This record gives sequence, structure tokens and C-alpha cells, in this order.
Amino acid sequence: MEIKAAQQLKGLMKQHFMELDEASRTKNKKIAWCSSVGPAELAMSLGFLVYYPENHAAMLGSTRTAMDYIPVANANGYSPEICSYLTSDIGAYLRHETPLTKAYGIKEVPRPDVLLYNTNQCRDVGDWARFYGREFNVPVLGINTPHTQNEAREHVVKSVSQQLRDIVPDLEKVAGRRFDIDEFRAVLARSRECSVLWDKVLDTGSHQPTPLTFFDECIHMGPAVVMRGRQEANDYYKALLAEMQERVAQGVAAVPGERFRFYWEGMPIWGKLRNMSELFARLKAPVVVSTYCNSWIFPAFDPANPFDSMAEAYCSIFIGQDDAWKENYIAEKVKRFAIDGILFHDARTCASNSNNRYGMSKRLSDKLGIPHLVINGDLNDLRCFSEEQTVTNIEAFVEQIEESHRENIRRH
Repeated sequence: MEIKAAQQLKGLMKQHFMELDEASRTKNKKIAWCSSVGPAELAMSLGFLVYYPENHAAMLGSTRTAMDYIPVANANGYSPEICSYLTSDIGAYLRHETPLTKAYGIKEVPRPDVLLYNTNQCRDVGDWARFYGREFNVPVLGINTPHTQNEAREHVVKSVSQQLRDIVPDLEKVAGRRFDIDEFRAVLARSRECSVLWDKVLDTGSHQPTPLTFFDECIHMGPAVVMRGRQEANDYYKALLAEMQERVAQGVAAVPGERFRFYWEGMPIWGKLRNMSELFARLKAPVVVSTYCNSWIFPAFDPANPFDSMAEAYCSIFIGQDDAWKENYIAEKVKRFAIDGILFHDARTCASNSNNRYGMSKRLSDKLGIPHLVINGDLNDLRCFSEEQTVTNIEAFVEQIEESHRENIRRH
């Protein structure tokens, strides 16, 4: 059943890109390019419109055009082994093409006045920003955050907080205005509300049957990624949450006849989102929770302590923690969402977000007593993905779980 709020979502995403296009053409507002979990709120408080190259790259993946552009970046010295978000986005730029043209009639991506990144995700975002910094001859301002923490350590948070403060003067120069701490607090408050609302939407998936799936969430997380900090995003999630709560109250199932429930660990396979959604619907085995879609929930944001709380929030994202923390996180979700099996997506070009490579998948299966399946693929490069083999493996996985359930019934 189609989610009614999808029409509102389309309008909101169009507004986001059309505003950026107008600003780029008319120079009526400054534009900051930012990594998806970078200091966007800081830029917004100084009047910047914010553009996210990762969001653009996901569009390249979902439109299945990424493979046209990855070789272009490869030919310019960017390895086929690194992030296919990065290589497809840079390749599209070098070809002077964008999916925004077909979607909204926009001829090119907006020109940046400054580039911002945070290595809380990976090192690639810094190299990505520096490429465009050279291309457009604009400042590149980075926050460098260490990985493999067991929760956010105080000295790390303090370091990141100071780095955030340190880039303010440079942002002021580009913005042509003074930083206003009260405006920063206001943006952070709106961003936190967006996080809370999105978290509540995702949590409706804990109900049986689930009112939405991981594949729905990958689409509806758009405003939390590109418009957090703006009231329009919060208004949207209020509407979406109300619709999901109505579905729960009425027992409306995203997948009618729901039999089994899965956890998706890792990146989406953007070019196969619909195919995967239809497969799990056919098997009556929805994916009801994921690590990925929870990536834009920042409960630590505190307008009363904006720099330190923003640093803590951005140091606390899943991708930056050590394996013990990640395993406890997944275990809690498995219990809360009544999960029957875990799907680990081993994304060929995204080592930072593929958590099956160092034994975690087996450790969790042993600890939780539920099976897992590793899906080999990639976020954007479909040459790394065998659909036929994946479908066969998933079907066999569901049959394995079904047989295990039958055996448990026989024993009892």
C-alpha cells in the first residue's frame, strides 16, 4: 500500500533542489556543500543553503546511472576500490550530467561557496570535498573525528567541539555576516525535533505487522538528510508519523501476511531498492529495521549547549563506534523489533559501512541465536551485485528460517 505522505515528500525534495538551483543562478544566497553527517546546522545558522553530494550520489545509484560515471572518475585517477558514491558523483560532474535534469529540469549541480565535511563517516568525504575545492577554487573546511570508539569519549568530543568553533570565522568570511549563537541554537532545536520525529517514525516498525519497511524508509529519510534544521522537515515527519500511527491502530501491514522479520545492516543497494522490496514482499518477510536509516537521529543535540552537544551527537553515530558498541546496538534492535534474521550487506566499495568483514556476523548469530546472511553488492556499482545469486540466497535463507520455526513447533 502506497504511503500517502509520499506526495508531500516529492514536493519537499523538489523545493530543496529548486532553492539551490535558484541560489546558484542568481547568487541570492550562499551555498555550502556538506557531508551528510557534517556541520550542516552551523552553516544553516549563517544563512547558507546546504547541498549534500552523498544525496546526489544516491540519486545516481537509484537511477542506475552510476555505472556510466564511475569509469570517468577511474580514468581521472580515482580507484575503482574506493567509495562508489564519490566516484559516480565526480564522474557525473566531469561529464556535466546530473539526474536533477530529468527530475526537475535543473541543468547542473549548484555551485558551492564553501565545502564542509566530517570524517566521522570515513576519510573519503574529505577527499571528495577537496576535489571540488580545487575545481571551484573555494574553501574546504573539515572536522576530523576518530573512529572505533566505545561511545563518545569526553576528550574526543571536546576536540570536535573546538574544531567546530574554529571554522566559524572562516564561515563568517564566506557568508559575509557575523555568527549568531541564538540562530545556531534555533537551528539545532529544529534539527533535534526532526531527529525525534524521525526516530518515532522508524520505531513504528517494531509493531507487528510493520506499517513500513526499510525500503520505504530509504526514501522517506530524505528530509532528515537534506532539510534537518528546517521547519518544513519537521512538519513532514509529523504528517508521516500520524499516518504510520494510523496504520498501526488499524493493523495495516506494509507486507500483507507478514511471516518473518529482518534487520538490514549496511548500506542500501540503491539501484535495486524496488527489486529487493518486491522480493521480500513476495516472501512475506519484511525488513523492518536497519542501521542505515537510524543514522540521522541525534538525541544529543542540546540548544543550551550547542557546540559541545553537536560534537557529541556527531561523534556518536553508529559508523564511528567500535564493534562491541555496534553489536550491543544491533542486539537491542533485534530484541525490540522481534527479528528472525540479520542481513549484512557487504558493500564492495564501502568498507566503513560493511560490518561483516571482521567476524561480527558470526558473533551476533552465536550470541543472539538467530541466523544471518551476507549479501555481496555495493551501494552504487551494480557490477558488484549478482541479482540472480542474491535472490536465490535470500529465498534459501527464508526457507531455512521457516524450517527452523517448524522444527521448534514440533519440539514443543
